[in-house]
Amino acid sequence: MGARRCSGCLSCLMIPLALWSIIVNILLYFPNGQTSYASSHKLTNYVWYFEGICFSGVMMLIVAAALLILERDTPYKCCQSENCSKKYMSLLSIIFSVLGIAFSGYCLVISALGLVQGPYCRTLNGWEYVFEDTTGSFLRDPSTWSQCLEPAHVVEWNIILFSILITLSGLQVIISLIKVIIELSKLLCTTYSVIIQPGII
Repeated sequence: MGARRCSGCLSCLMIPLALWSIIVNILLYFPNGQTSYASSHKLTNYVWYFEGICFSGVMMLIVAAALLILERDTPYKCCQSENCSKKYMSLLSIIFSVLGIAFSGYCLVISALGLVQGPYCRTLNGWEYVFEDTTGSFLRDPSTWSQCLEPAHVVEWNIILFSILITLSGLQVIISLIKVIIELSKLLCTTYSVIIQPGII
């Protein structure tokens, strides 16, 4: 019962994390609240991977909804035995949790790459990825951020939002991993007696 409650709470926690991921990803399209840069495609290329909107957002909402349905007190009976039904529910929960790891892991990797690459901005030499070859060292040297003339404060904008996306997707990965462990423990330990059936050789 305690494991079920814990698992249900984790599934519920996925929902606000997914919603925040969508919001943060949308903000990346509008530096300083301006829409002109998105319409002219003057944004970092990693924004167009929709990591927060699609994968860590919509897809994780679907995963959370599926897990909440599977964790109901009256699960769908897919076979004659109650233990058999619980076994399949656990297997489905593991599958959806693994998908959650994949979706949120994708967002985590893409956001990290976007953070390290730096923004696409206008410098004295025109529009370019001025920090692309710094391997992320610019993150520790705010004095170099002034090389980006337009959009204003785009370096800070990208650092803050990509860092939030990394945190949100990282939490999603951890939650999904914990749920996999919980469901595996149900299958492999003594919660459900489904591995060895009496009388079956």
